[in-house]
Amino acid sequence: MDKPPTVGDKQKKLLQKQRDEHQKREAEEKEKLRKFRDQVEDKINKFIQDPEKQKYKFAPMAKVHRTIIHDVADIAGLTAFSFGEEEVDRYVMIFKKEFAPSDDELAAYRKGEEWDPEKAKAAARERELAAAALAEQAKQSNQESVPQSDYHEKYEKLLGRESGKDAAKITTPNKQFGFVPSQNKRDVRTIEQALADIRAKKKQKTDGPSSEKSEQD
Repeated sequence: MDKPPTVGDKQKKLLQKQRDEHQKREAEEKEKLRKFRDQVEDKINKFIQDPEKQKYKFAPMAKVHRTIIHDVADIAGLTAFSFGEEEVDRYVMIFKKEFAPSDDELAAYRKGEEWDPEKAKAAARERELAAAALAEQAKQSNQESVPQSDYHEKYEKLLGRESGKDAAKITTPNKQFGFVPSQNKRDVRTIEQALADIRAKKKQKTDGPSSEKSEQD
């Protein structure tokens, strides 16, 4: 006769059953995601092959599904963006590379607005006109701040066209120094004459006192 199962055996069987159910749910979830990926790949392939379509918008979905769309789009060479509020209406929109959205288009989608190319062109034109008007206004303001006449033109009769040059004086070296002309101060004697004059002056100084003394004696 078999022994009745113990508490430990019951606990083990319960844990094993829970693990089996968890693995089963994981396998089912993986299979669902695989099928979803196949569907996304099929939609993206049709989108690429259709020359009339430039973008494609998927329905709002959970983050795990949006991640698959981004992955498939990246592999296919497309551009993908997510818009909307998380867990409310967030969705994915894919674009062909040659029709990548502009900043204005992305801004419209982020605001929850529909993109209207004609309306966008009109808005861009209005911005260009506003910028041109501001530039013209700044140009006129700069012109008003510039004086109507130039300083030299206004006072040309008083200063002359080149006032600094006209007022300058040409200076000449002074040929006189003191009361004697400078050319008269130059020594024109030869070296021999100068030495002879020096010796004569020395002789006069030497002979002068002795001759005076002899006269007094």
